[in-house]
This record gives sequence, C-alpha cells and structure tokens, in this order.
Amino acid sequence: MDVNFDLTVIWAFIIAFGVFAYVVMDGFDLGIGILFPSFKVGEGRNRAMNSIAPVWDGNETWLVLGGGGLFAAFPLAYAIVLPATYPLIIAMLLGLVFRGVAFEFRWRDPAHRPFWDLAFSGGSFVAAMAQGMTLGAILQGIEVSNRAYAGSWWDWLTPYTLLTGLGVVAGYALLGATWLVWKLDGTPQAHAYKVAKRAAVATLVLLVAVSLYTPLLDEDYWTRWFEMPNVLFAAQVPLLTAILAFLLFRALAKRHEAAPFWFALGIFLLGMAGLGVSMWPYVVPGEVTIWHAAAPERSQIFMLVGVALTLPLILIYTGWAYWVFRGKVGHEGYH
Repeated sequence: MDVNFDLTVIWAFIIAFGVFAYVVMDGFDLGIGILFPSFKVGEGRNRAMNSIAPVWDGNETWLVLGGGGLFAAFPLAYAIVLPATYPLIIAMLLGLVFRGVAFEFRWRDPAHRPFWDLAFSGGSFVAAMAQGMTLGAILQGIEVSNRAYAGSWWDWLTPYTLLTGLGVVAGYALLGATWLVWKLDGTPQAHAYKVAKRAAVATLVLLVAVSLYTPLLDEDYWTRWFEMPNVLFAAQVPLLTAILAFLLFRALAKRHEAAPFWFALGIFLLGMAGLGVSMWPYVVPGEVTIWHAAAPERSQIFMLVGVALTLPLILIYTGWAYWVFRGKVGHEGYH
C-alpha cells in the first residue's frame, strides 16, 4: 500500500509537470497567435511567426504527455473529466488543427494569406479559451454518480468557466508578448513591449477575479485558503505573485528583454501552485482523489519505467532545439 501511495503521488506530479511544461512551451505559441492581428501585415507578422517556427510543433508533445498520462495513470478521472468537457476538448483540438494547418499554408499559399492568418489567430484563441474553460469546469465541480459523469452536456458553460477561459487567453497573450520582446528587435519589438503591458494588466485583473471567485464555489476551497493554519501557507502564493508582477512591470519599463518572459512564467507557476492549494488531493474536486482514480500498482510501475526512459530524452531534445535557435529572429526567418 505504501508503494502504491508513493507511485500515485509521483504520477500526480509527473502529470502536473507535463501540464506546466505544456503551458510554458505552447502557451507563448498560442499567445502569439492570439496577438497576431495586432501586428502589421508583412514584417511584423512574418517575424512573429518565425520566432516559433522551429519549435511550435514539438511544444505540443507535452499535451500528449498530460492527456495520455491522465488516461494511463488515473483512468477513472479520465473517464469522468472527458465526458464532462467533450465540447471543450473538441473545440481545443479543432483550434489546434486549424492553427497548425494555417501555420504551414500561409507560407505556401500567399494568395490566401489573410485567410490563413485568420485561421491561425482564431485557432489559437479557441484553443486557449477551451483550455481555460476546461480548467474552470473541473474547479467548479463535476457531478458524479456510480463512478461516472452524471451531468448534462452544458454543465461546463457558466460565468466562472468563461472567466477562467478569458484568464488563460490573457495569460497566454502575456507569454506570447514577452517571448516576442525577447526574440525580436526594432519596430515589432516595440509593439511587443506595448501589448505585453496591456496583457499583463489583463492577466493580473483576471487572476485576481478568478482567485476571489474560486473560494466561493466550495466550502473546502474557502477552508484551504482562509482558515488557520492553512492561510499561513496559502497566503504566500498571492504574496509571491504580487512580487513577480511588480518585477514584471519594472522589467518591461526598463526595456529588459529576457526577464519579462521568465517573470511571466513565474506567475503561471504560482497559478498552478494555487490550483494545488485548492484541489489537492482531489483530481475531481470533492468526488475523486488521486488514490481513488489511480491505475493498479503494476500498471503504474510499468508506465513509470517508460517515462523514466523517454522523459529525459524529450527534455534533452527540447533544450537542444531551443539552444540551436536561440537569439534574435532575423528578417529571413526560419522558412
């Protein structure tokens, strides 16, 4: 039992790591798509897209790890969460397909480039919004009966999920803008600084709104955030977020290039820490803990061997790819 307990916790952290890695690497990718219409047609859009051209498809590896890992390690949670969010998952996948096709075809079909630009931007927005609303749908609670989803087709659509969806859209836009601040120069970089400040304000406003709304959803959330002694630990999350927000605006004001991106990532990391405070140890809040949802011990051991072999290779290859394509994006670009 102790071994299974340890393996379950390890798998919970592996999936959390996969989700955070996806947010880190595909978040700025989607954010650039969200901001795409704000850049001028021509050099601005071309260089923005070229800044992610070498790495954008590899970024989605982490989405496979998170979703596949949930299915393999916590099959009961997968069987409950997916039916509760099918419309959102379908919308996300369609958005990712549209933006992926648009990414390639806008270079090969110049005659229809405005259409492909719209598909790239629209697909990015839909994917980000769907991801945020899926998070909100899980946090607000999923109706479960006899270890299965017992709600309706539209339970995921509430003011709270719309708020979390917009929060993720704004956060991804912030990551995308700070990435472009780092990777571009000249006029496009100046524009990236401008939109980064706006995205930072929107992200923080929506983060505060979600943070105030979430404890009102469930008594357990309120207890974890505001009752002693939990509040002594939980209070560190908003405190550190405020410090990073100050450093982010200071870095943007001083025209630092790499620092704003890392501060934005720090804010996302603290957001995930806040989710941990609210949800742990539940994978379906109030219904299913990670231990109730876990796969059998032998399955966890078998999968852990595979992850131990492949995860370091993925990290090494990803790091190598980013290292090779480090530095500013020139006018000639990747394509």
